[in-house]
Amino acid sequence: MSYTSHEKQGTSSPVVHVAEVREEEGDGTGDAASATSDNAALAALGYKQEFKRAFNPIEVFGLGFSIIGLFPSIASVLVFAIPNGGPVALVWGWALCSFFLMFVALALAELGSAAPTSGGLYYWTWMFATPRWRKVLSWVVGYSNSMGLIAGLASIEWGCAVQLMAAVSIGKNESFTPTTGQTFAVYAALLVCHGFVSSLATSVVARLQGIFVALNLLLCLAIIIALPASTPDEFKNTASYAFGGFENYNGWPNGFAFVLSFLAPLWTIGGFDASVHISEEASNARTAVPWAIISAVGIAGVLGWAMNVVIAFCMGTDLESILENPIGQPMATILFNSFGRNGTLAVWSIVVFVQFLMGSSILTAASRQMFAFARDKGLPFSPFIYRVNERTRTPVNAVWVSAFVALILGLLAFAGPSANSAIFSLAIAGQYTAFSIPIAIRFLGGQNWTPGPFTLGRFGLPVAVVAVAWMVFSVIILAFPTSPGPTADGMNYMVVVYGGWIILCLIYYHIPVYGGACWFNGPQMTLDGDGVSATYPGGPSVDEGSRFSGSDEKRDV
Repeated sequence: MSYTSHEKQGTSSPVVHVAEVREEEGDGTGDAASATSDNAALAALGYKQEFKRAFNPIEVFGLGFSIIGLFPSIASVLVFAIPNGGPVALVWGWALCSFFLMFVALALAELGSAAPTSGGLYYWTWMFATPRWRKVLSWVVGYSNSMGLIAGLASIEWGCAVQLMAAVSIGKNESFTPTTGQTFAVYAALLVCHGFVSSLATSVVARLQGIFVALNLLLCLAIIIALPASTPDEFKNTASYAFGGFENYNGWPNGFAFVLSFLAPLWTIGGFDASVHISEEASNARTAVPWAIISAVGIAGVLGWAMNVVIAFCMGTDLESILENPIGQPMATILFNSFGRNGTLAVWSIVVFVQFLMGSSILTAASRQMFAFARDKGLPFSPFIYRVNERTRTPVNAVWVSAFVALILGLLAFAGPSANSAIFSLAIAGQYTAFSIPIAIRFLGGQNWTPGPFTLGRFGLPVAVVAVAWMVFSVIILAFPTSPGPTADGMNYMVVVYGGWIILCLIYYHIPVYGGACWFNGPQMTLDGDGVSATYPGGPSVDEGSRFSGSDEKRDV
């Protein structure tokens, strides 16, 4: 493997000339050859290898799939689907969203194959945007992606805390009603536990993914088989009701209520960019990352639809009693009606544990995004966040900073249920902002495009158009309140939180002298020596001024 670079005479900064990075014949086979190729791919993006590549392709898939979580996630957001369509929302809302989310997955997979780096989305934005816009757009995408992942962490942890409290309520014959303070205390404890898990060595975190996938799949199959077998006849529904029954409790017109139910599948099948964020810890990343994204979304769409159909057949027709039950968790109530107290506690303990695993996985992904953005000096206290623990080879500081920000975000729960639901919407809005910009900029920025091993070819543009249109539509509907004509308590605070985050990051960018516009220069080369970049066969090429220029002037690359 060879690199070439030299200093331009009369300048102090290195000027990089591209050399081909290739695997030499006889360099090795198997894992060694794969690592060589992966490190060369990362070098072509300007970064040195700092993590241990311990994730195999199945474990890369496992991280994204475990974040989706399926049944625990469906349980967490069932409260948004039942009052906005009932069975129709569960069955057909899920199917519709799954179809369009596959377009998003395909567009991200193509980008992930071309340039697999932990920074992912903001890096691609810088790579393909015009010199005039790359700094501010990369900045916004970096903060939106960080916000989306941390809000996703907060919503998963809050869902797990609510599920734990529901188990206590079931165990105490529904006589226990938790306060917001008690739920928040459990939420904080979960964040601390996940901070320790996500700080473990990369190899340990990677091996855990196999367990996570197995538990997720077994839980899904158990629900699909056991729930119909155990449900009493009084709670079993006809096919006409399961596939066509419509319930609307919030006052919106039926069609719009159905659209608002999309929050449930959109939040459940989310966070699938996690595979991108661990690409620097994955073997054969340029192939493993895209297929992990596509597989996670595809399997979640099919299995999730099957579970929603089962739920629609087994939840009875008195949906209002499910929503108002003292247990305080609709899915737990449905299981209680089918399995009884002891059976529900047994199943629910597995649900809570799988939800717990989701939290550790998304904190892992969020910490890698924070680490990458700090590596490129995009965050406050970047030198502190951009550190790799010498013993574990993981970004421990980034893990705990992510957990702390999620803890602060969780304080929204004290503003009431509407503010709490804003955390769920915020996770989707942040992700979709971060997804949409690089997908669109790839075609609008006018930069050269060299695909990776996974490519959509001539279908790339129509897939991107559908993906971006769907995400814009989704963010708009997520801004609406639960009911028309809301009071202050019933407002949807997602716009306030999301808009406030974006406004603050733009203010921080434009502050004179101290703002990001003065010092943020996009991806920073971290290779040892004089500074090296490269191209590799089939990988992205370094176009003149395409990435490492910090202003409108082009650097000679």
